[in-house]
Amino acid sequence: MQTLTDPIFHDEEAARVHFEALRWPDGRVCPHCGVVGNSTLMQGKTTRPGLYKCKEPECRKPFTATMGTIYERSHIPLHKWLLATQIMCSSKKGVSANQLYRMLGFGSYRTAWFMAHRIREAMLANDETPMGGDGGVVEADETFFGRDPDAKESRMAIRSMNKIVTLLDRNSGKTRSVVVKEITVKSVTEILNANVSEKANLVTDEAHHYKTPGKKFSSHKSVNHAQKEYVNKEDKAITTNQIEGFFGIFKRGMRGIYQHCKSHHLRRYLAEFDFRYSNREALGCDDTERANRAVMGVVGRRLMYQRPERQQAVNALV
Repeated sequence: MQTLTDPIFHDEEAARVHFEALRWPDGRVCPHCGVVGNSTLMQGKTTRPGLYKCKEPECRKPFTATMGTIYERSHIPLHKWLLATQIMCSSKKGVSANQLYRMLGFGSYRTAWFMAHRIREAMLANDETPMGGDGGVVEADETFFGRDPDAKESRMAIRSMNKIVTLLDRNSGKTRSVVVKEITVKSVTEILNANVSEKANLVTDEAHHYKTPGKKFSSHKSVNHAQKEYVNKEDKAITTNQIEGFFGIFKRGMRGIYQHCKSHHLRRYLAEFDFRYSNREALGCDDTERANRAVMGVVGRRLMYQRPERQQAVNALV
C-alpha cells in the first residue's frame, strides 16, 4: 500500500513513470492516431521530460501522458496532482480545499479549489451497466441538501432544497446519485429506466412516486417510514438502511468538511461520495487502489476554469 511518503508524491520523474504505467498498461498509445507501441522518447537539453514522438509515417506528432487528461497544460507538478488525489480518496468524508491549500503549499486557495473539482470530474462514473441486472436488489431513495436558488418560495423548507435521488445495488455495493429539479413520478421513472435493469428487485420507502415506475421491475417492495417501519418484520431484506447509511456519510461530509456548496457544483460532490462509497474497503478496494482508479479516470476529462465575470457574459449571450 502506498503512503504519503512514497516517491511518486514527492518526485516528478517517479510520478510521471507511475502515471504512464496506469494510463498505458499495454504500451504507449499515441493520442493523435491511436497506434500502440510505436513511439520513441524525445531527448535533448530543451526537451521536457516525458515527451514522446509517434513513429507512424502519417502521424509523427509529439505527445505526453498528460495529453487529453485533466492534467494537460497544468502548471501544477504531476506529483502534487497524485498526492491530492490520494488525500481525497483516503478521506472518508472528503477534504476541504483549504486543507489541500495548506498541505500542498499552493499560492492561492483558488488553485486548490479548482484542482479538487477537476479530480471530482475524474471520479464521475462512466459505467452505464444496468444495476441489478443479475436479479439483485436495488435500493432507491431521495434526500435533500442545501438551498436551490431556482426553487419557488415555500413555507415548507424541504421544497426549496436541492433534491437528490440515489440508487444502490446491493450485489455490487455501488451507488449512483442524480440531482433533480423536482422529485416526481416522471423524474423518478426516467432515472430508474436509465440505470436499473428490469430484472432487478426494487426496494424503496412508501413514497408515491415509486409506485408506478416500480411496476416495471421483477418486484417492488417497500417499508413504511411514516409508521416507524425501517425493516420489514417478515422479510429482513426489505429495508433502505444501507442507502440511508450512504446519505449519512454524504451529509456529514458536506456539513462538516465542505460546509458550503452551490447547486451547480453539487453533482461533482455527489460524484466524489459515490466514487468513494463504490470503491470502499468492504468491496476489496484499499486507499491505494481507490486512488489509482481515480487517476485512471482522468483520461478524456477536461474542466476549464472560467472567471465569474466571464461566465456572466456567456450567460447573457445564451
